[in-house]
Amino acid sequence: MEHRARKRFGQNFLTDKSLIQRIVNTINPAAGELILEIGPGQAAISKPLAESGAELHLLEIDRDLVARLKLIFEPMGLAKVHQGDALKMDYSDIVQNRAFRLVGNLPYNISTPLIFHVLQWNEQVIDMHFMLQQEVVRRMAAEPGGKAWGKLSVMCQYYCEVAPLFNVPPEAFSPAPKVESMFVRLVPHRQPPVAVGDMTLFERLVSQAFSMRRKTLRNCLRGMLDAEQIESCGIDPGARPETLGLEQFAALTRRLEGIH
Repeated sequence: MEHRARKRFGQNFLTDKSLIQRIVNTINPAAGELILEIGPGQAAISKPLAESGAELHLLEIDRDLVARLKLIFEPMGLAKVHQGDALKMDYSDIVQNRAFRLVGNLPYNISTPLIFHVLQWNEQVIDMHFMLQQEVVRRMAAEPGGKAWGKLSVMCQYYCEVAPLFNVPPEAFSPAPKVESMFVRLVPHRQPPVAVGDMTLFERLVSQAFSMRRKTLRNCLRGMLDAEQIESCGIDPGARPETLGLEQFAALTRRLEGIH
């Protein structure tokens, strides 16, 4: 009996066989690698990943799908199936202290918070390959100065090299989503591209800046840095947050650290 996609889980199952093959070829799984797949759904890419000889772990929230996946994969030892919410899961419970690769056709209704969640494991992750809304990938890969540049861009690019790979049309899924999709690769930096220091302060400053992106830095960073302190970093207090690059946000964070 076919499993119908559930709206509350944001399920859109990949059905295009040539696209599935392209995705697997792009990931290029190898025997012995540890791969964690988020939201395997109907196992469209899970089967070829398992056949590569990789140590595959599947994380699925839908209990009915978990039962089906266990029947398909566990008797033959092809994969280990875990039931849980990818937004809340501690991935180290699954992978222990080992390096791992992360893949997934991510539920579009939680894609942005899920990206922030997975970035926590950047030191253990070898690479990530995700199917996402095209608009989300554009924000992840954006450059300063445009409307797409925001907190997601800054945090993704601090942690990873972001490489949009190819577009995916709605008809590649069942049911077809109402948006265009894109396959993207994230490779964590082994050395951060800028010197930040206190990551909590960095994230707080970036969040506050973009919570009022149409205002000037003088106004949106009020309570954190005043105009003089912003200017001491070589940054115009009258500039808008979307005009600042990674190094400038890092400089503001270092100035903030000097105060705390």
